[in-house]
Amino acid sequence: MEIEYATWRSQVSITPKADDLSALRPGARSGRGPLELSIIIPAFNEEQRLPKTLETIRAYLKSRSLRAEVLVVDDGSIDTTAKVVELSRTCFPELQLISNERNRGKGFSVRRGMLEARGEIALFTDADLSAPIEEADKLIAVLRDPTYDGAIGSRALDRGLIEIHQSAFREGAGIFFNRLVRWLTGVPFQDTQCGFKAFRRERIRPIFEQQRTEGFGFDPEILLLAQREGLRIAEVPVRWAHNPATKVNMFSDSVRMCVDLLAIRCNAWMGRYSKPRRR
Repeated sequence: MEIEYATWRSQVSITPKADDLSALRPGARSGRGPLELSIIIPAFNEEQRLPKTLETIRAYLKSRSLRAEVLVVDDGSIDTTAKVVELSRTCFPELQLISNERNRGKGFSVRRGMLEARGEIALFTDADLSAPIEEADKLIAVLRDPTYDGAIGSRALDRGLIEIHQSAFREGAGIFFNRLVRWLTGVPFQDTQCGFKAFRRERIRPIFEQQRTEGFGFDPEILLLAQREGLRIAEVPVRWAHNPATKVNMFSDSVRMCVDLLAIRCNAWMGRYSKPRRR
């Protein structure tokens, strides 16, 4: 079964609206009822960047009047990341801390956050907000259409939205890796590695339950499994700015991601994932 996908290009500007999620379930805005949105932030030694990130997200949620939760998954940090989150909770009650016993990797942390999320939509984003949290409006706008199961941010669809570029070498390596992903997995997306993705939680949960990759190379696995399940996902151009303090090592992590990609392909060939369910 081939994945259904689309490029979301609205003919009008997407204006932030407080009711973007209200169409997902009637009555969701009442004082009781399910959470509309879960934001998952994997974090490893992020004491410097987290305070600004959490304040920005708090302001965003307040401006949208969303019933939401924010889950910071501390991936065995050896700095004061956990303390930063705990202190922030005094003025940010929607904030929760999830702590891994040891450093497991971004993929493991995203998976844990997604499986513990309670919102109708679960979105994960990088701790440095390379994609501004306001860009979530675009992903949410896609998911207002009940026929879509996910919306993934993309830097490749409109590179004019990139505010700060990576080095030419990094960008070239990223383009090569994405071509490799498409060749080995068959997923059609132009940018699989942008750390800004949102899904309908109930529909994506079986995908994350099957996820095996714990490092930076987990995104292709999620998209491959979504393809096998016939989920409908939109690729959405988003604003993005490279952060020079990125935790991704150009050489060692690139090698690990390629190894992960081969392992993902082998797992699929050898039937190590659950059989696709009929929808």
